[in-house]
Amino acid sequence: MATTGAGTGSTTAFDRREVRRTSLVSLLGSTIEWYDFFIYGTAAALVLNTAFFPNADPFLGTLAAFSSFAVGFIARPVGGIIWGHFGDRIGRKKALVSALFLMGASTTLVGLLPSYATIGVAAPVLLFLLRILQGLAVGGQWGGAVLIATENAPPNRKGYYGSFPQLGVPIAVILSNGIFLGLEAGLGEEAFVEWGWRVPFLMSVLLIGVALYAQLRLEDTPAFKQVQQEGATQRRSPVLEVLRSHPRQVVLAAGSFVAVNGGFYLYIIYALSYGTKVLHLPESTMLVGILGSSAVNLALIPLFALLSDRIGRRPVYLAGAIGTVLVAFPVFWLIDTRSMFLIFLGLLLGGIANSAMYGPQAALFAELFSAEVRYSGASLGYQIGAVLGGGLAPLVAVALYQATGTSASTSLYLLAMGIVTAVSAWLLQETYRPRGRDTATPQQGAEVHDSAG
Repeated sequence: MATTGAGTGSTTAFDRREVRRTSLVSLLGSTIEWYDFFIYGTAAALVLNTAFFPNADPFLGTLAAFSSFAVGFIARPVGGIIWGHFGDRIGRKKALVSALFLMGASTTLVGLLPSYATIGVAAPVLLFLLRILQGLAVGGQWGGAVLIATENAPPNRKGYYGSFPQLGVPIAVILSNGIFLGLEAGLGEEAFVEWGWRVPFLMSVLLIGVALYAQLRLEDTPAFKQVQQEGATQRRSPVLEVLRSHPRQVVLAAGSFVAVNGGFYLYIIYALSYGTKVLHLPESTMLVGILGSSAVNLALIPLFALLSDRIGRRPVYLAGAIGTVLVAFPVFWLIDTRSMFLIFLGLLLGGIANSAMYGPQAALFAELFSAEVRYSGASLGYQIGAVLGGGLAPLVAVALYQATGTSASTSLYLLAMGIVTAVSAWLLQETYRPRGRDTATPQQGAEVHDSAG
């Protein structure tokens, strides 16, 4: 047992085994959840345009596939509202488990969905509906995974343990792209396009097993139990309450996430489509570059999170935002060289800046909000930023290139997102307090939100 002061003379005991267990579950659940979400993006860049939109010309087919990709992002804030409400009312664990179940089921069904050649227009319609369910699920999952990790962690290690669910992102990128790369190489292009692309989706059934384990083995967090004891869960709507008591934090959290999510999807989804369809590079060249840069980012995310436990969340996050601005043009200059090594280098530069923000982000967003509205507040900020950034990024980038014929337009777009995020991060107050206490009332949250967590 490790015992840590809780700010008001009371003590909170942190069971190291429980901290490790919750961190592992948040990592595993987040990895498979994001894998489910990302394989759709990879498939949209490679095969969904021909399997579900075969009558469109190549540009319109790609645009339609990326539109179905974007639909999932539009659904994410709705998922954040729904699961945020129940996560703040009935518990972090129950909300997280239900989101995991929904994602596992909807993604598996994509793998079973008949193509346009079999059922006609019903195929893309059902594809859109399943993508909406994916968006709803991930809208609820992130907040649950992050709070399970951070609210069980010691105050001076919330950044580090909060990075565990964040690690699910680069691991999921490596898995999703690696599996697609292996299947295409092993099956051949014809078999891959015909049926092989379905295999990664069918593997998503594993997420249901993770959800069952979380349901059986995890307890809810100490912060939520404290909220229950104080009767703060009886409020009518946590979402309305967080918008009343923490509006500035929600807006700035969303703004601070725009470049993180937008840049990320430009690097792993749009770059794949741009490299293969515009630069006419082999898919393997782009996938290797994405996989290599993601592997480095896997090591950097916890390091930046640890750094935020030493010097604070804001300076680390702000450095990443400024880095995104600085590399906006070099990333695409390097991709345009068509050199595998330089493509890897360009994606790595973007990934390093992104990791500096994504590492401390879980703790930062959790600490912005008081405990009884934290699931709703963190989810809303994250998911609204995801819509404004990631959901639209591939779609906007395709349209910009079609209009201008140059990658410079995409770089300008990335630059603009970086400026929005840098300004938002600058306006945020520092939230890290190594001896802080979870606040339990909206009044506390509004007045001393930088001490929460």
